[in-house]
Amino acid sequence: MGRTYQHIKEYEKEILELKKQGYTRKEIGARLGFTKEQIHNFITRLNRNKRKGASGIPMQKRGRPASRTLTPETDKLSELRYILVRKEKRIKELEMENELMRDFLSLTERK
Repeated sequence: MGRTYQHIKEYEKEILELKKQGYTRKEIGARLGFTKEQIHNFITRLNRNKRKGASGIPMQKRGRPASRTLTPETDKLSELRYILVRKEKRIKELEMENELMRDFLSLTERK
């Protein structure tokens, strides 16, 4: 009979207690309803995180990184870049209009 789904993190205390008592990963998995590989991976992750914590390496959040926060300097820089791009786009539009007007006038033989 299968067990209902429970995250392995919820069994952390039981896994560590059984490991301390000398049970193998296969025996721990059989007792709690996990595979030997799941227990192995859990213990490996737990040990890695403990080593990182002991060495002072900050833990990184999982998932998508937060959007960068804008400081007043970067905010002003972004604003100036936006203005510059808008001006360049307007210049290009005016150049195209000028070219169209020149072509129209040359076709109608006006100067």
